[in-house]
Amino acid sequence: MSARRLILAIQFLTRLPTPQVKDFRQEDLSRSAVYYPLVGALIGVLLVLPLYALAGRPWLAGAMTLLLWVWVTGALHLDGLGDVADAFGAAHRNPQRFLEVLKDPHMGVFGVVTLVMQLLLKFVLLSELVASPLWYGLVLAPAWARWGTLWWSQRIPSLHGDGMGERFSWQLRPAAMWLWALALAVISAPLAWPLLLALPLVPLVAVWWKRRLGGISGDGLGASVEVVETLLLLALVLLPAVTA
Repeated sequence: MSARRLILAIQFLTRLPTPQVKDFRQEDLSRSAVYYPLVGALIGVLLVLPLYALAGRPWLAGAMTLLLWVWVTGALHLDGLGDVADAFGAAHRNPQRFLEVLKDPHMGVFGVVTLVMQLLLKFVLLSELVASPLWYGLVLAPAWARWGTLWWSQRIPSLHGDGMGERFSWQLRPAAMWLWALALAVISAPLAWPLLLALPLVPLVAVWWKRRLGGISGDGLGASVEVVETLLLLALVLLPAVTA
């Protein structure tokens, strides 16, 4: 394990304090991506702390867990979701218009409404997750979503060559993606089996991006992480009850 790359991955994906990395090189950003699922699991470990500690008060548990989630990630992926929602709302299926709106630093009504709905949905699901027998699956949900970034960057062209979508795929070995999928599946199968939904869900997201725009951007990666996280939470809440 490269401590340097792990630190960079933590720095990029979270607001957690880390040692300073000197002599940063551009390729370091891509090579650190191999640790994104591990950082996702670290985020998940932090999230289960308030969820477990406040289990007797589900709404408070949901609110505090969501607050921690937003803080520890620096709203990184929420920002991407809001930008993508604005771009889709104004693009009218025109890929060029989509990219133009995506570059606009201002957020419009589509983005605001989408973020409000996303946060509300996550709050409700986290509150419901308290009563689920598989609540500890929250540890792995962020890891699966960040594994998705490895898949999407390998399988979907970048919408603009110098964007984040391109940086994620640069220097990244496909073997790492498959090894993480195997490791997460082996852990999830006996502990939180609904999370195996990520195995077909992540490729389906890739298919959707290809058909809709023909590629993906850094904001698209962030938005996809948010969508996958929410759907995995939904699976953890609903599937155990359906199969009981």
